[in-house]
Order: sequence, then C-alpha cells, then structure tokens
Amino acid sequence: MVAGLGLALMGPAGALAQTGNDAIVAARDAFGKRDSVKLAQMRSAAVLERHPLAMWADYWQLNSRLYAASIDEVESFYRRWSGTYVEDRLRNDWLLELGRRREWKALAADYPRFRMNDDREVICYALLADHFEGKDVRQAGRAAWFAQREGDDGCNLLASTLYEAKQLKDDEVWRRARLAVDANKPRAVRQAAALIGQKAGDDAGTLLDKPERYLHSASPRSRTERELVTLALMRWAANDPDAAAAALRGKWEALLPPELGAWAWAAVAKQAAIKLLPDASDHYQRAALLAGKAAVEIDWADETLAWKARAALRANGGKPRWQQVVQAINAMGTSEQREQAWVYWKARALQAMAKDSSDPQAMSSQAQEMLDTIAGQLSFYGALASEDLGRPITLPEPPLPLTDAERQAAAREPGLQRALQLIAIGLRNEGVREWNFTLRGMDDRALLAAAQLACDREVWDRCINTSDRTRGEIHLAQRFPTPFRREVQARAREIGLDPAYVYGLIRQESRFVMDARSGVGASGLMQIMPATARWTAKKIGVPFTQDMITDRDTNLKLGTQYLRLVLEDFEGSELLAAAAYNAGPSRPRRWREGPVLEAAIWAENVPFNETRDYVKKVLSNAIFYSALLNTPSGQVASAHAPSLKARLGRMVGPRLAAAPSSNGDLP
Repeated sequence: MVAGLGLALMGPAGALAQTGNDAIVAARDAFGKRDSVKLAQMRSAAVLERHPLAMWADYWQLNSRLYAASIDEVESFYRRWSGTYVEDRLRNDWLLELGRRREWKALAADYPRFRMNDDREVICYALLADHFEGKDVRQAGRAAWFAQREGDDGCNLLASTLYEAKQLKDDEVWRRARLAVDANKPRAVRQAAALIGQKAGDDAGTLLDKPERYLHSASPRSRTERELVTLALMRWAANDPDAAAAALRGKWEALLPPELGAWAWAAVAKQAAIKLLPDASDHYQRAALLAGKAAVEIDWADETLAWKARAALRANGGKPRWQQVVQAINAMGTSEQREQAWVYWKARALQAMAKDSSDPQAMSSQAQEMLDTIAGQLSFYGALASEDLGRPITLPEPPLPLTDAERQAAAREPGLQRALQLIAIGLRNEGVREWNFTLRGMDDRALLAAAQLACDREVWDRCINTSDRTRGEIHLAQRFPTPFRREVQARAREIGLDPAYVYGLIRQESRFVMDARSGVGASGLMQIMPATARWTAKKIGVPFTQDMITDRDTNLKLGTQYLRLVLEDFEGSELLAAAAYNAGPSRPRRWREGPVLEAAIWAENVPFNETRDYVKKVLSNAIFYSALLNTPSGQVASAHAPSLKARLGRMVGPRLAAAPSSNGDLP
C-alpha cells in the first residue's frame, strides 16, 4: 500500500477501517473522544500499512490506557520508536504515571533517559525518588517547588515530604504561599498553607474567596494568623488596591511585623501599577521603607520588581524616578536583569542620574556600555539602543547560500518530514512539537536549512521560528518573509497603509498561517474576530458571511480596513493602533489617560503582558520589513535607515479635545 492514499481494509473487529492519512486523523479524533474501539482500529490500520505516522496512532492508543500499562509494554513502545519524539513524549507521560503510582525505583531508572526534561512535575517526582534513595535534594527540591506554576501532585508531594523531614522551614512555606497569591495561583496557596496545618489550609481557601470578610473577623496573635492576614491583604489588593491600601494605613500595617507589611504594600503597589494608578510608585516606596526595617532581606518576585520599575518610569506625572528604576532592576534575579528591557531602562536611568553623581563620566560610560550590549539586535530595545547611540538601524550581512548537501540533509531528516506531514493533514499541534524536538542540537547552518525547507513548503510559522533560533548567521528574509507580497502591498497602498506595518502585524498575529485560529475565535492571516469582521464589512459596504473570514483575500481586505480605521481613531499612532488591534480600542483609550509619557515608557507600561509584547514586536517587525521592502539588496543607506522612534512617535497622552474620536463605535 502507498502511504497517504485513502484506501480501506477490514479492521481487527471486522469493521471497515480507513488507512493512509485519513487513518491518522481518525485516530487523533478517536483519542480526543476517548473512543478506544475506533482508536485501536485506526492504530492497527496505520501500523499494518507501515504509515510514516503510525507511531502517533500507537502513541495515542497506549497513552489512552497508560493508567493500566505495564513497564514491559512501555519498554516495548520505546524500542519500536527509539529516538523519535513520540518515544520521549510517552516517557514524559509514563514518568508522571509512575509518580502517581509512587513507583520510585522504576521512575529513577527511566528518568535519566528523558531527553526533553522540561516537565516541572516530572522533575519534582524525580527529586522525590532521589530523596527516598537517601540523596540530599533540599536545594534542588526547594527550587523546583518555588518554580511550580500550578499546584500539581508531584511538587506538592515533594514539598510535604521535605517539610515532614524538616528540610523545608516555615519561612520558606509562607514565602511560597505569598508568591502564589501574587501570581494568582489559588491551588498552590492552599497547598502551601496546608503544610503548616489543615486549619491553615482551610483558612487560606476562605480568605482567597472573600479576603475582606476574612480580615473583618481576623484577630492575629500567632505567626500563622499574621501570615494569613498578609495573604488576605495581598488577595484584596488584586481586586481593589485602593481599598487594601486604606486597610493597611488604617489598621493592619501596625499589627504586622515590618517584613509582612512590606509584602502587603508591595502587592498593593504591583496591582496599582498594573491599573496605572498614580500612587503606585509611592506604595513601592512604602514597601521599601518597611523592608529596610525588617531583620531579613526580602526577595520579591521578578514580576513585582518589574512593575516597580514600570511604575517609577511613569511616576511624577511622567518625570521618572530613575533611582527607583535602578533599585528595582538591581533587585531582580540575574537572568531577569539580562533581559533587554531592563538593560535598556537601567542604562537610561544611569544616563539621567549621571549629571548629579560624583563621577558623571564613569556613570555615563557604564550606561553607554550597557546600551552597546543590546544595540543592533533584531528587537524593540535593540533598535532603541542603536538609535540612542546615534547609530542607524542596519541589517545583518546575509549568510552564505545553503549548499545542496545542506538542503538535502534537512529534507531527509525524518522528524522534519513527519512534522510537515502532520501539519499538512491538519494536525498542527503535533507537527509543531515533532518539528521543535527535531531541531534540538542543530547548529546555525542546519537550522537555516530546516527553516528554508519550511519556507519552501510555505509553512511560514516553522520557517520564522526556526530561523529565529540562529545566533551567528542571520537570514533576515527567512525571519521576516513576505508571503502574498503582491496582494499585501496592493491592498495596503490602496487604502493608505504602510505595507511594512501591515506585514509587521501579520507576522505577529498569525505567522502567515491562513487557517490560524486563536482561543478567543480570531481567524485568518490578520486574526480578525467575527464581530469585528461583520462590523468592518458593514462599515465599508461589502457583503460578508461567517465562512468568508478564513478566505485569504477577504481576511486581508477586512483586516487592513479595520487597521486603517483604528489608526484614524488614534490620530495615526502606530503604537496605539497596534495596542487597539490586539486588546480592543477601549483599553488603549483608557491607558493613554493620565500623564503625558515618552512613547517607549507608555509601551513598557501596557498592563497586559500579551499586548505589551505584541506592540513591541509589531513595531520592531515593521522597521525590518521596511528595510527589506524598500532596499531589496539589504544595504540601507544611513539617510534612509528605518527608525523605530519615528514609528513610536514622541509622546503619548490624553486625546486632545480638538481631536475627538472619529470611530468611537470601533468594536
């Protein structure tokens, strides 16, 4: 039989079973529906046919009954599909199952073969296995527990085991509970508090649901009661930072030790900063004052410190508190300090503070050196750093062309072949995982060849993401491809849009995947919502039905028209329009109220993590697309170099009274 043909044969139960790609799709569908009979039929058909994706059907079937599988069955699967993604994927699932079964010896034996090793719960189970073998896992166990995103069984069991063995102290347990409240992880809060005692765990659940009510009846006398009050204040701050601040001033700060008061004020400050309230920076100062009175050094989460830096940037009516910016960044973890955003803003702070320092030249030189470390990188802050240093934004030299041997090696790679076939038959999630697993360990040349294979097959998201991984050799046309170039440029110019801006937005929205669909229902190249598509179609007088939204030309027409209307509504600001396209127009209208801010400071203070990242990438994408579209040779003259600052605009503030909203009904 030939793989890929929709042939048919009798399945093991005598029913007519599909083969070829149809069998793989049917197997995945049966797995999702927990249809074990259909899944077994499709798996048998795929294996009998020797379909190149049969391993996936085999994986789905064994995964569906893993709770009853034996070690021998699993080892047999490993041997059948040795070295493939599904072998390691099943090992991930099996290690979790062994942990749930508490089969520590079997888990310890299999864990060293886990190549991805990217599952936090598996890591916790493996540390437990080591602990039961008498190994010292206190430091690694504490780190794994604190890094836990949700309250899963493995990390909770690890924490409770170490706590019972007196290898975790109460101070660490309460800090974990505070961090979990701060990160809005209620299950993890309850689990942490329950280590202290069942009543503490129950009280934590109560205060998470109704923090104001809990505080109304609380009368803290013990350490546990004071910690629970702190958690309640932090939880209240997430809903109403002003009310929590008033409660702290009126009663609770005086009843809490300085360390816990500092945690409560930091939580209030963070939530006030996210809500862009003007007193956020003052709240952070209050938290720092109490921290200074505490007998221990307070180790706040990097996210809390990031909002401290952002609040300081927009403080005093748009006159940044540069010293507070530096303090916040210096308190971050080492890896967070190396993030381009904080390298850039610390350098800017040092520049601003230099004139009043005892050695202005040294501080200015340090700032310039910091900017130099990120200048030239293909990113938002890399571009800003270049412009701050007076350097034009230039494009990297293209790499040497791929050789036939390099191209052929990528085309012959089984994992890449399977990934492309999975994507082609509509199993994109599986294909992406297979693709990314296969990229592990590739050097720049191999990555460029893999990216080109995806480009040639018009699998643009894998083309872009793979090319983005290279470090020494940068292929800009791979990283910023221009599919549908004639259509995009013609449509953009027809309605007065910059094609580079449109490309920058599409690259971020869909990676040029025409059938892309978001979790909230946005569809197509420009990820336009159905309601927005209907509104735009009515606005411009074109017929529209729901099924038209994924048509490339219709999606492009409605998406670009909506983008133009949004741009008009925000007086031509590409920054505000990008924020509106992602988060809806009403939110950036609110976010611009308040002090007049430097555009880059406004962008860094966008309250939604997704939208903040989005606007930075859309605008930085646009400058590189501008260079590629306007200078095909890749050589950009300084006089015509793209400017990120020009796209950002200088300042962002409340809409002028003389410039009312032109499209106030924008959805």
